Amino acid sequence: MKKTLCILVLLVFVINLNAQELKSIALNPPDINSGLTVMQAFSKRSSASAFTSEKLKLQDLSDLLWAADGINRQDSKKRTAPSAMNAQDVDIYVFLEEGVYLYNASGNSIDPVIAGDQRALAAGRQTEFANAAVILVLVSDISRFQNGDDKMKLSMAALDAGMVSQNIAVFCAGTGLLTRPRATMDQPKLKEILKLKDTQYPLLNNPVSYPAK
Repeated sequence: MKKTLCILVLLVFVINLNAQELKSIALNPPDINSGLTVMQAFSKRSSASAFTSEKLKLQDLSDLLWAADGINRQDSKKRTAPSAMNAQDVDIYVFLEEGVYLYNASGNSIDPVIAGDQRALAAGRQTEFANAAVILVLVSDISRFQNGDDKMKLSMAALDAGMVSQNIAVFCAGTGLLTRPRATMDQPKLKEILKLKDTQYPLLNNPVSYPAK
């Protein structure tokens, strides 16, 4: 019994140590001159069925997150994706091999949430997507809506998440990256590891990677 207790204590210590190893990552300013024209990007938009695990370059990750839901008007702090009543209810959790981060649009950084590879939870039963370099999980906090009942708030949340997901899709098409909008994921486990509140709902996710060479 004493030996088992010691093992459990050691395990908790290791987990906490791993979590402490994750640090915030400062993102680069977006390169707004990169990529194809909007119409060319639309002509190439598609949903990928296979992804690669090659890590995204910092500039590509920075541009991806800014395009998804970054601040494009500093004076008003409004975003690249619209949201109902400007609630800005969608948070983007960034699942990388080394751990999960939360996109901080105002600070232009990604901040650590939990260490370790959690991409399989975002992939859910479609395990073939778990190797994508990054999986962006879109979580809406419906408490940010000032009006409406929960049914109406969830409807608006779904629309807002769809807007962000489409931004991701068009950005990827215009810059040669692969993505696919998905609703499949292990929601109960995700809510647990991300320590989400009752008002926070994982709605969509987008695996993203470079094409195979």
